[in-house]
Amino acid sequence: MAHTLAGQKALVTGATAGIGYEIARQLARQGAEVIVHGRNPERGAGVVAEIEKDGGTAHFVAADLSSAEDVRRLAAQAGPVDILVNNAGVYRFAATADTTDDDFAAHFDTNVRAPYILVQQLVPGMVERGHGSVVNVSTIVASTPAAGAGIYGASKAALELLTKAWADEFGGSGVRVNAAAPGPTRTPGTADLPGELIEGLGRTTALGRTATPDEIANAVTFLVSPAASYINGAVLEIGGGARAITPAA
Repeated sequence: MAHTLAGQKALVTGATAGIGYEIARQLARQGAEVIVHGRNPERGAGVVAEIEKDGGTAHFVAADLSSAEDVRRLAAQAGPVDILVNNAGVYRFAATADTTDDDFAAHFDTNVRAPYILVQQLVPGMVERGHGSVVNVSTIVASTPAAGAGIYGASKAALELLTKAWADEFGGSGVRVNAAAPGPTRTPGTADLPGELIEGLGRTTALGRTATPDEIANAVTFLVSPAASYINGAVLEIGGGARAITPAA
């Protein structure tokens, strides 16, 4: 396999499980040096070990993305990067009447403010070097309302708007900014959701199933690669396709 990202350094947030884990491993396989972010040092060390076993290079940095100060520390420890994947996010499903102030703050602090600070801290260096790529991991819930996911969807919709704004702000300097919007995906995190929620959502897609984390990672890896050199400001939906509306009999 060609190492299309050789010589580049990537920061992937939320990389110790699920989609972020697969993104980190794929970028490493393409030759990138990967900074694995997470909150659990033991899990982080495990991901680094797996990447190194496959012949890649990786380092782990722990940070709490709900803390603005800790996000800035993460950026400082990461140093100059060529690729930033804002993958980490929180999702707590609840009706509006049951959503607490803490739930509201958690979504916007982690899903919006943390990516904003990382872009603010790391993209100016990309601009100076004349190249770079940012991918923000969103969700189809940002564009299609889902019951109980209003705050989650709203936070990701904000991230998608920022994606388009950043694509314009930095594109002329050689830095591309895109978003990937997964549909229902089976991950360790979604396993904690009620009942068969994710599997049920998967059955509503044209493909009739949920995605696997590596299928989402494939799209992110493409977006940061040279093959996507003219893709900027896009929100790539990875949702298995929508079913056609069937007229009532």
